[in-house]
Amino acid sequence: MTTDQTKTLSVDGMSCEHCAERVADALEGVDGVAEATVDLDSAEATVSLDGNVSHDRLGEAVDEAGYEVPAGS
Repeated sequence: MTTDQTKTLSVDGMSCEHCAERVADALEGVDGVAEATVDLDSAEATVSLDGNVSHDRLGEAVDEAGYEVPAGS
């Protein structure tokens, strides 16, 4: 599957690999997200999209999982 675009988000509140997995799972549950990888050390999530997904929708998914995308990230 080819992806149209990649977005990177900062994520606050992660303290362990389980946290990173929860964020990745939440992002991959969003329609239009092909794949999400989360780097705990850099506190960033990289999302490969195969549809049109807004930054706000990605942030909502992270928030619903119990973490936060800081304003302006």
